[in-house]
Amino acid sequence: MKLLSQILSALLSPLLVPTYGVVLSLFLTVLSTVPAPVKWTVTGVCFAITCLVPLLAIIVLHRIGLVKDPGLNNRNERLIPYVVSALSYGACAAYLHTAHAPSWLWLFMAGAGVATVVCAAVNFRWKISAHLTAMGGLTAIAFRILDMHIAAPGVNFILAAMAAVLLSGLLGTARIYLGRHTLWQTLAGMANGFACVYLISLI
Repeated sequence: MKLLSQILSALLSPLLVPTYGVVLSLFLTVLSTVPAPVKWTVTGVCFAITCLVPLLAIIVLHRIGLVKDPGLNNRNERLIPYVVSALSYGACAAYLHTAHAPSWLWLFMAGAGVATVVCAAVNFRWKISAHLTAMGGLTAIAFRILDMHIAAPGVNFILAAMAAVLLSGLLGTARIYLGRHTLWQTLAGMANGFACVYLISLI
């Protein structure tokens, strides 16, 4: 059980989930008609901005001693990584906007940035789950695509939304089992990510 929880936590890391959202948006919606090289280029750039940049920041912070645990399990060590992540989401949203992506796509990333700012603010008093915040955002993307009726032909986004909810539940259980968060911290993270991404995508 512990190994499965660790694997699930790694696969659904906040560093990777934004890329899953981009893949979902580019390959399973009306954007699936965009040439494959363009979609892979956009995915690669988004991965670099939202995963590699924050990861590099964490590595540097660990090397210079500002972060003792690269897993950021210590609440007091999360602020700078949160700020870097929020800026990365903002940069990614700007990139998608300048790349002429539809507004709903770059607003998803902007919503993720706002959710990260909320995490940083809450972090001064309480430890909120970044993993579940990310999954809440991914779940919101699935529901918004379903709401907007922009799924690619033949793609059932009801199943995608259900899968996102199921994975969120499994991830929350894993984080609690590993002792990383309480039930309320995982629920707060899920609510934060879902609300920020869903509501901002309505703009």
